[in-house]
Amino acid sequence: MSVAPPKILLALSLAAMTAALGGCTTYKPAPKAFNEATIQPYTLDSGDRLRITVFDQQSLTNTYTVDQAGYIAFPLIGQVPARGRTLQQLSGQIAQKLQQGYLRDPDVTIDVDRYRSIFIMGEVGQPGQYAYVPGMTVQNAIAVAGGFSSRANQSMVDVTRKINGQVLTGRINISGPIIAGDTIYVRERLF
Repeated sequence: MSVAPPKILLALSLAAMTAALGGCTTYKPAPKAFNEATIQPYTLDSGDRLRITVFDQQSLTNTYTVDQAGYIAFPLIGQVPARGRTLQQLSGQIAQKLQQGYLRDPDVTIDVDRYRSIFIMGEVGQPGQYAYVPGMTVQNAIAVAGGFSSRANQSMVDVTRKINGQVLTGRINISGPIIAGDTIYVRERLF
């Protein structure tokens, strides 16, 4: 028996193991913007349903949904851009437009009636679309989706989040906070 083939086999098996394990460590940790996004004022996007109240104007007080283009259709003033704005910015914008020929001193308040959905995929009991609740963590979201499957990695998940119009993905701990619109992917554990 020759000595060379076992050395070649050993070298090839080490190369294969290095390549396989190398793929395990090539994830991107959550960027700094992930944590910053959870402490910033809430910004609106498609799917948010808002309760807009115009004081002393019952015909204008109603619920409005931010459409796919990022606008709300408001009586008298038409399409109002909402995507990327805070509740205060949007209420100021609506009040300013109403003041231009419609109402003298409009008092506009906005509350979120229903936040846009979160999406949970991967190794959970029931992957799908779920309602977001302020203060929700990854662990809460997974519990709503039926908990972890038997093959799930129960320590870290991948989260895809839209921040300032840019879609970012990073890996975070299950105790980490999420925001409306996040997509959570629970990976399968290796062993």
